This record gives sequence, C-alpha cells and structure tokens, in this order.
Amino acid sequence: MRWLRLIPLLTVLFTLGCASTPDDEFANMSAQELYSKAKASLDSGDYETSISTFEQLEARYPFGKFAQQAQLEIAYAYYKFDEPDSCISTADRFIRNNPGNPHIDYAYYLKGLANYTRGQELADRLASRDPSDRDTRALRDAFNDFTQLVKKFPDSRYTPDATQRLIFLHNMLAKYEINVAEYYMKRGAYVAAADRAKYVIENYQRTPAAQDALKVLVRAYTKMGMKDLSNDANRILQLNTAPAQKPEATEP
Repeated sequence: MRWLRLIPLLTVLFTLGCASTPDDEFANMSAQELYSKAKASLDSGDYETSISTFEQLEARYPFGKFAQQAQLEIAYAYYKFDEPDSCISTADRFIRNNPGNPHIDYAYYLKGLANYTRGQELADRLASRDPSDRDTRALRDAFNDFTQLVKKFPDSRYTPDATQRLIFLHNMLAKYEINVAEYYMKRGAYVAAADRAKYVIENYQRTPAAQDALKVLVRAYTKMGMKDLSNDANRILQLNTAPAQKPEATEP
C-alpha cells in the first residue's frame, strides 16, 4: 500500500528532526569548550543561555574543576538574571558539595548580594504608612550571609565590601525599628513604641537610630504618665547629644 512506502521517508525525517535538537549542539563539546561557550554568553549578558549551557556542562561532565566552577557561574548568572532564590539555592549547593573549594568565599558573597538586592525594595519603603507589616527577612539574611563571610574568610577579597554592606544593613535594620516605633506612637500604642525603642537601644547602640530611640522613649513615657522614666531617658539623651567640651589651653 502507498502509505507503507512512506514509512522510510518518515523515519528519515524523524531522524533529521532529532538531529536538530538543542542537546546535540553540545554532544561533541569538551568540558572546556562548553565552559567557554557558557562564559561567553554570560559576559555578553545572555544569562538564560549561559545558565542552560552551564547546566549542560554539569550534566555531561559532573566531575572536575569545570563542573565546580560552573556551579558558581550559574549562581552569578541567576543573580544577574534577577532570580535571587535560584542564586541562593545554587550557592548553597556549591557550599554544601564543595566545602574545601578555594572559591567558597565567593559563594557566601553571592548569597549576601542576592539577599541584599532583594532587601533594597524594603529599604526604599521604610517611610511607608504601615512599616510594621514589612518583612525584613531578606535584609537579615543578607546580614547573616555577610557576617559568615567576614568571620570565616577575614582575608577574602570580598570581605572589605561585605563589611561596608554590614554597616549599611545594621543601620537600616535599626532605622526600620524606629519607623515601626513611630508608627505605634501615631496609633497611640505607647507600650509597643517603647518596646521597639528599647530594642534599638539594646541591639543597635552604635547606630544613628539609637538617639532617635531615646527620643521615642521620652515621648512614650510622657504619654503614659511615667515622668521618672521619661526624665531618665531624656537625661541619657542629653548626655549623648551634648557637644564634646574642648580641652583647656595649656602653656607650651
């Protein structure tokens, strides 16, 4: 029958179709060639292609230096591709599977950057009408990631930048607590406002927000009729805001 004669032709067409699948593009590539191709895509900003090519490298050559490096490159590509969750999970996998790798500090740094970037939206909205419902988890996770990097790898090339970001995050988290305290003050929730202010004083003493916390305490205690506590908070505030006295001049 005529349709039986078409079977060989269909078989050829099917074979040709299979030969054109994307996977066959990488079939005869070495690990180094795959790495170079993926890296070129990454450098050109084609993060999606870079990720898929690095993943092909991992699948075809799961052992060796190129596979390990591919994991880090994938994490970075996800970071640039604005996929923080994938970046963090890939970096975590690298840390878990390669504890002795000389580039493990970079994995911690990437985790911190991903959470830091994700927390920027929160940082930009600290003046919201209701800051108490904002989730600071990303900022706190970034703080923990950078802290681990600084403690475990004090001589890392990424530690100076991580240290500067820690200072910013510390100040930002303290500012967040003050904004929440101010929100409670406006709502008349003076006990909650005082609790937030005390938390800042206890945990963020060396930030600019510490003085703001004392101001909140003065106002909250005054509203609650706690004159002695208000006076104590005001006395401490004055001691911390008073300009330093110049030393008396002495004869040479």
